Amino acid sequence: MTDAPSWDAGDLARRLAENAEAVCRHYLSAGRRHGNYWLVGDVHNTPGRSLYVRLHGPSEGRGAAGRWTDASTGEFGDLLDLIRETLGFVDFRDVADEARRFLSLPQPEPRSPPDRGRSHAFSHDTSPQASGTGDAARRLWAMSRPIASTQAETWLRHRDLSRLTGLSSLRFHPDCYYRADAGSPTETWPALIAAVTDLDGRVTGVHRTWLARDGRGKAPVEMPRRAMGDLLGNAVRFGTVSDVLAAGEGIETVLSLHEVMPDLPLAACLSSAHLAAMVFPPTLCRLYVLRDDDPAGDHAVTTLMARTQEAGIDCLVLSPRLADFNDDLRYLGRGAMRAILHPQLAPQDVARFLHPVTH
Repeated sequence: MTDAPSWDAGDLARRLAENAEAVCRHYLSAGRRHGNYWLVGDVHNTPGRSLYVRLHGPSEGRGAAGRWTDASTGEFGDLLDLIRETLGFVDFRDVADEARRFLSLPQPEPRSPPDRGRSHAFSHDTSPQASGTGDAARRLWAMSRPIASTQAETWLRHRDLSRLTGLSSLRFHPDCYYRADAGSPTETWPALIAAVTDLDGRVTGVHRTWLARDGRGKAPVEMPRRAMGDLLGNAVRFGTVSDVLAAGEGIETVLSLHEVMPDLPLAACLSSAHLAAMVFPPTLCRLYVLRDDDPAGDHAVTTLMARTQEAGIDCLVLSPRLADFNDDLRYLGRGAMRAILHPQLAPQDVARFLHPVTH
């Protein structure tokens, strides 16, 4: 008996492209054909016309058969990427196995048990409940582990963040899948994994920061930070909100306040657009907005000022002296951070949250 042939990514993508309409009818059944394109709402098989897949064309290039683009998000790729996104896979081996199954190609010999903690330990579940990037995000979160004594802890300490105990929304994955674009090879890098949650604490997505092997910098890849899942209105949260919350964009920026205000609940919304669209907790009375010193940050502040006024919530802006609060922390120090924040806080919050600097 001979071993099953080893189909590489290029072979699989080409064979899928030769059967592009059948692929779309199977994985994007909510869509329909319009001329040379299959139109559907998005990679999660939502009805609509935002995502389009070219059904026929050359074997290579932007107009190739099987190439798809989501006009609303800018995402694009080939049919392997489509299978990955639609079914929520994280490891390319699972994507390849599914492609072989669809094409009725021989499967490779069974894989030996994976190394502990590697992303290919995810189950190959193609049920509707397991599809979508939200489900992929939850599986990645479940497979990640605490940051203590990992490259993630090294990275955070390299950013002068030392209050790391109890940060349950942060985890670490030693071999997190990375692919720059549809035509790039699959890589794995250690990564800081942050849980994006809704107001009920349900994980709706994750944010990944791929790290260098020693953890002292970001991985040398094109886009070392990416989020996946349902992000709109949700955030990476630190602490439980009652009446006061501070919200900003980046995780390290938000955690910089945690160094001098460890009892202040925090939310990292991951971008200025998501910061502007954050959902307010029902008990919120006062919102502090961490302003990044750029036009996008200014726009988020303006939007939130209008939204909080309409909701009857006090909104105060916290401005860094440098580009962001992590720069303030790293280059000016904790004492300066405390002095920068003190006059910007509501008087009642100074005693409540602003701790004296002890280290």
